[in-house]
Amino acid sequence: MDTNSAEGAVKELAGKVQSAAGDALGDAGMQVSGKARELSGKAQRLCANTTSLMRDTTVENPFTTLAVAALAGFVVGALWSHNSSDRDSRR
Repeated sequence: MDTNSAEGAVKELAGKVQSAAGDALGDAGMQVSGKARELSGKAQRLCANTTSLMRDTTVENPFTTLAVAALAGFVVGALWSHNSSDRDSRR
């Protein structure tokens, strides 16, 4: 298990506990803060899992990864070029 994934799991659990404590005490602020921490933990775990998946895919299929990166660079360049030509025409 990756350290980011483990940290995310701990944050998620802490958020659940904090939300439950806020619910038991009737403290809406604590409850919302707990839910926010829980969602932050879930997002961190998702990011860690995605990073791990990308790392594994890169090792297994390096040429496919290179092709996807080149395509993404081309799309970003085309959008950037199109956006700059729009700015020049407005002047």
